Amino acid sequence: MANPPRRPTNPMAAAEAAFKPIKKPAAPVRELSAGPNVRELVSIRIDRAVLDHFQEDGPGWQDRINDTLRRTISKEPNNAEDKRSDDY
Repeated sequence: MANPPRRPTNPMAAAEAAFKPIKKPAAPVRELSAGPNVRELVSIRIDRAVLDHFQEDGPGWQDRINDTLRRTISKEPNNAEDKRSDDY
């Protein structure tokens, strides 16, 4: 039976292993749960005419868009997926 070598066969690999930083396990990503009536920053594309309509009354146009969308979804039945159209 042969004696194992006193030094590793690859001194560069041994040196890198000795000084390699210890990696901590990444913390699990937690999705923030938004509470009721909490607004979320989003980006949407809308027609220029629609944007002009809401902006013509001045500041607060984003709130007016939000209010209009909220009224629209409260009027629709729960099967709104069946009524969606792909026209844009």
